Amino acid sequence: MMRNAFTMQLKPGVEAEYKRRHDEIWPELAKTLSEAGVSDYSIFLDTATGRLFAVQKLSDDNTADALPETEVVKKWWAYMADLMDTNPDNSPVCVPLREVFHLD
Repeated sequence: MMRNAFTMQLKPGVEAEYKRRHDEIWPELAKTLSEAGVSDYSIFLDTATGRLFAVQKLSDDNTADALPETEVVKKWWAYMADLMDTNPDNSPVCVPLREVFHLD
């Protein structure tokens, strides 16, 4: 199992809507993430900056790299695009983070 962490950026004033949409995450999206080997997925918000910090566990045999090609992920990205900084394909602008410390 490996950990994957990255940041994303919310647009100003949309924090409550971002949380509401995630509180109602689509069951088919949750299932797709799980089937791709993504688990223990959390997103944290720095309210001062609108910066999101995401961390997830990926199984050793995960297929997370293929998630951007799935219809449900593309649909979710389009649904969330008005709230976040995005790329031209509606995917969130993600900045990968390198793990420098871990304690079990």
